[in-house]
Amino acid sequence: MTRSPAPPLPPPKARRRLRETAALTQAQVAERVGVTRETVRAWESGRTTPRGRKREAYAKLLNALAAEAAARQTEPAPTSEPEPVPVVVAVRGGSANASASEKATDSLVLPAKPLVARAHGSETEQEQEQEQGQGQERGPKPEPKPETGPGPGSEEQPEPESQPVPAPGPIALTPAQAFDALYEFGAPSLVRQTFLLTGRRELARQSVERAFQVAWERWPEVARDRDPVGWVRATAYEYALSPWHRFRLRHRHPEPPPADPSDRTLLNSLLRLPPPHRRTLMLYDGVGLGLPETAAETEASTPAAANRLLRAREALADRLPELADPQVLHRRLAELAATERLRAARPPTVRMGSERRARFRTRAAIAFTVALIGSTALTLRTAPTQYEPPVSPGVTVRGVPPRVAPGALSDEQVELRQKLRDQWQDGPERLTPRLE
Repeated sequence: MTRSPAPPLPPPKARRRLRETAALTQAQVAERVGVTRETVRAWESGRTTPRGRKREAYAKLLNALAAEAAARQTEPAPTSEPEPVPVVVAVRGGSANASASEKATDSLVLPAKPLVARAHGSETEQEQEQEQGQGQERGPKPEPKPETGPGPGSEEQPEPESQPVPAPGPIALTPAQAFDALYEFGAPSLVRQTFLLTGRRELARQSVERAFQVAWERWPEVARDRDPVGWVRATAYEYALSPWHRFRLRHRHPEPPPADPSDRTLLNSLLRLPPPHRRTLMLYDGVGLGLPETAAETEASTPAAANRLLRAREALADRLPELADPQVLHRRLAELAATERLRAARPPTVRMGSERRARFRTRAAIAFTVALIGSTALTLRTAPTQYEPPVSPGVTVRGVPPRVAPGALSDEQVELRQKLRDQWQDGPERLTPRLE
């Protein structure tokens, strides 16, 4: 009995691209295949590979999605202009009927990818306004003339086919414009979130600015990231919760607490939590991330993140029993963040600061390299080329005086030298026998 080969599957990135092209969520794909959403996420990330019947069902679904995508590409584009894409932005103020909790929640929680939608929507709105202005200037359109049949001597002229007008795509932004849009979109909410983590307004502002400066230094990586706001948020949280800030002179003096006693109690309760528990609580109950996303951002396993979240909630509920409900806790965190007047610097200032830091680091690296090269060259120039044994100093051994350098001769030594010089150089005279 022979086994049939397993159906081929596209690469993980192609699987995710096919799902997003068909406007399907991971939960919908999981429901069609008969698995969980975490399993589909693992398949798309490449951590695991489907096997058996699940692989056949998943391959069949991907082939169907690829066929639908190919069919959509072969269809001609519609001549009518597309509707403007709805934009989700941070709400700084509300209507007269909106409650304070809704405004606070909008100011704390923000979506992640508004850049393309904002550019596309602004372009569509401008084109609609131009068309309305042109229609008002032209006046009423003339009434269509009644169609008449062709005469006896006339020939029918074929009407030219109307070519499809391509739909306008998103506006291509320069790196500086895209960074400024990301900063204006995510910086206000990140400053409020960081303030809830640290309880210090200046440190929150510095942490967000430093995170965006690092993002500008690594902008190609951040621009291609699926969640650029999450990338900056993780960097800002890491800098804000660094234990080295306690050695700074500025942070030895406490900042003025919130004016409201309930807000002051909530902030003190948050600051008493361990930093990992505080960060997990902020991401899950404050920002609204899921448990797997929270665990990934805090670099912990999902059970560890769940344990931290439960312990943080229990600690807050012991001090403030009214915050036992997660929805009430989310609303109170948003209200506490909205009551503080926290301002962020302008995007050009942050970009210039990042560029200044990059120039300083580059010059410091060049200066260190030059100093290292100079010291190495000086060492090679002055170092000896052969081994020279050191001259050991003279020491007294058992009362014998050390040998000293030659000096002036005494009278006895002079007399002895003269006597030796006066003698025969060949030694004493020898006796030789003579014949008689």
